[in-house]
Amino acid sequence: METAYKKNLLSNIYVKLIIALAIGIVIWILPCPVGVRPVAWHMLAIFIATIVGCILKPLPIGAVAIISLTLSILTKTTSMNVAMSGFSESSIWLIVCAFFISRGFIKTGLGSRIAYLFVKSFGKKTLGLCYSIIFCDLVIAPATPSNTARAGGIIYPIIKSLSEAFGSKPEDGTERKIGAFLIFSEFHGDTITAAMFLTAMAANPLAQTLAKGLNVNITWFGWFLAALVPGIVSLIFIPLIIYKLYPPEIKDTPNAPKIAEEALSKMGPLKKQEKCMILVFVVILLLWVTGSFTHIDPTLTALIGLSLLLVFNVLDWNDVKSEKGAWDTLVWFSVLVMMANQLNKLGLIKWFSDLVGESVHGFSWPIILLILLIAYFYIHYIFASSTAHVSAMYSAFLGVAIAGGVPPMLAALTLGFFGNLIASTTHYSNGPAPLLFSSGYVSQNKWWSLNFILGIVYFIIWLGLGSIWWKIIGIY
Repeated sequence: METAYKKNLLSNIYVKLIIALAIGIVIWILPCPVGVRPVAWHMLAIFIATIVGCILKPLPIGAVAIISLTLSILTKTTSMNVAMSGFSESSIWLIVCAFFISRGFIKTGLGSRIAYLFVKSFGKKTLGLCYSIIFCDLVIAPATPSNTARAGGIIYPIIKSLSEAFGSKPEDGTERKIGAFLIFSEFHGDTITAAMFLTAMAANPLAQTLAKGLNVNITWFGWFLAALVPGIVSLIFIPLIIYKLYPPEIKDTPNAPKIAEEALSKMGPLKKQEKCMILVFVVILLLWVTGSFTHIDPTLTALIGLSLLLVFNVLDWNDVKSEKGAWDTLVWFSVLVMMANQLNKLGLIKWFSDLVGESVHGFSWPIILLILLIAYFYIHYIFASSTAHVSAMYSAFLGVAIAGGVPPMLAALTLGFFGNLIASTTHYSNGPAPLLFSSGYVSQNKWWSLNFILGIVYFIIWLGLGSIWWKIIGIY
């Protein structure tokens, strides 16, 4: 039985690999369009095959990236030096270092302590409990580039514990008591906080790097300032909308503060390592916020933070070596960035932008931006990864927007924000989605239908209110 299962699994892997490879080969042998260099077309073929591999996932994304990197060198589509150039991108090392910093929150227990403190203070009502959990996510988001780690490693265990304490379990049909509401609200809270900070989700620095390739330079503070108002409004109103559309049966949670207090009592007083973690977090946050004035590079700030954690013994070198998410991200991130940069340098992005730009010629830039964002958002139904989506679509959509007259910084930031908000689609839309969905608290039908409604709300908040805010702060 087990042998048969392994054979089927292996067969499934080979089928997916063959599909990805076949798509790449078909594109490779197609006639090269007029105005496109053959080497650019071949890089596109490998890039699309890589993205298909990231969607189908015959192997982990890092393994797919290594295979693609090897093929790009073997076929002489790129040289060895160029192929390895992605590993020297500063934005990649920013996100790698931030993974280590986020590990400090989990290892010291500071992330859980912050969550329980919020629950203790604001958790007497179910809605207040929801906000306390989401605002914990908000507090730790700037230094936690894995929204999956935030939702799964810190927040989800607390939600599960609280839900079960109130007798809400999917196994006995009581998920609607409180668990379903908290799970779905946290999913959206995590999505919003990921959009608010450049360092809150792995694909954000990728968008920053791709935008830089098109001469648009996004800073940490610039991203945060632009996202601040629509982000805060979303954090306030999205849980309220979920509360109305998908209300919990239990409206009052008077025992929640007591549960949180008991958990805090077990944790004991603030430990030395937690104090050090707080100090380092404040230092790096201040350096990120003031980076545009002090001219301290965001990656240097992350390196300073990691160095301090090692010096204070909050982390040891074994923690750094064992942080698989960071090293995995380093590999696939570097390969995807290299390919995207090559497509830009070889002129393919400009060719595509000019081609599509002609089709929208005559429209005003606000209409062009709206059309592009709608297409960018709803095409995510075919993606199982926000990172794969951003890797495949960001540069092309940004190029078209700029060619259509959209202010470059406005286009770069809105596409960056919506690279997170696109999660409001399916139960496989990003890292946290399958993790929280698999808890069994929310049915697939509810997950999709509620996400569709909330997706429209995001457009209203981020493009409606957001555009007013962006005008005020001078983005366009």
